[in-house]
Amino acid sequence: MDITRTQNHRSDWPSPSAVLALLKPITWFPPMWAYACGAVSSGQGFGSAAVAAVAGIVLAGPLLCGTSQAVNDWFDRHVDAINEPHRVIPSGRMPGRWGLYIAIVMSALSALIAALLGPFVFLAALAGLVFAWAYSAPPARFKQNGWIGNGVVGLSYETLPWITAATAMTGLAPSLPVLAVSLLYGVGAHGILTLNDFKAIRGDREMGIATLPVLHGPKAAAMIACVVMAAPQVCVAALLLFWALPYHALAVAALVAIQLACMGRFLRDPVGRAVWYSSVGVGLYVSGMMVVAFGLRHLALASLPA
Repeated sequence: MDITRTQNHRSDWPSPSAVLALLKPITWFPPMWAYACGAVSSGQGFGSAAVAAVAGIVLAGPLLCGTSQAVNDWFDRHVDAINEPHRVIPSGRMPGRWGLYIAIVMSALSALIAALLGPFVFLAALAGLVFAWAYSAPPARFKQNGWIGNGVVGLSYETLPWITAATAMTGLAPSLPVLAVSLLYGVGAHGILTLNDFKAIRGDREMGIATLPVLHGPKAAAMIACVVMAAPQVCVAALLLFWALPYHALAVAALVAIQLACMGRFLRDPVGRAVWYSSVGVGLYVSGMMVVAFGLRHLALASLPA
């Protein structure tokens, strides 16, 4: 009898694999990459700041992004039961209210680690946590509208980590080039997030979640996603030329040209090819981010006194 009780008690705890599935490691890459871009673009060496840089990348990815995934899955458990019943909460692998408990614990841990990295990183992390909860949780639930929700996530995943890293590395406010580029890439990420909405059109429509494919239909939403992704990158290339970085501008322009070619194929079958274009187009998009980061690093180093 005691053994049975112990087994039943243990079944109420999520397994490590279920916790990992809730935190979705595959989603950690964008903010980690953006933080790395910010660190590179700061122009600082990585010798004495290596530990802080690595800690910041961990904060941006496993902690803050992992928190946002846990929050989102908890408050999306009903729509996931329609769209993706295999996910960890609707499938029952995450028992009871553990999804919510993990989201709360991860939020507290993220804030604690951020506080150890300095006041600016702490404030930026708090802003990221507010966005993460407001995106998924009522009453705000920004994700109810694709225009607002995707914008919040794009800025949280790309702009915020980039400027946080640049500031943490230098101890100074980010430069205008860093602010401009990080903002443009955050805006472009809105289109990336729209690509992710194509796989859940039926469930989102039933649950009243107004993603762009639900609001405007797949064809129009695909066109919007492509324009929103491409236009900021064109602006970045133009800025690089203005800052006398022609080779970096050419590299970004080449990456955009490849994306445009892939967009043509995606637009012919948005629902069927959204996952394909997300994997191809996003890879090219983030490659351009690092190219730009090294360009900004060159600018920062050139501005130092001889």
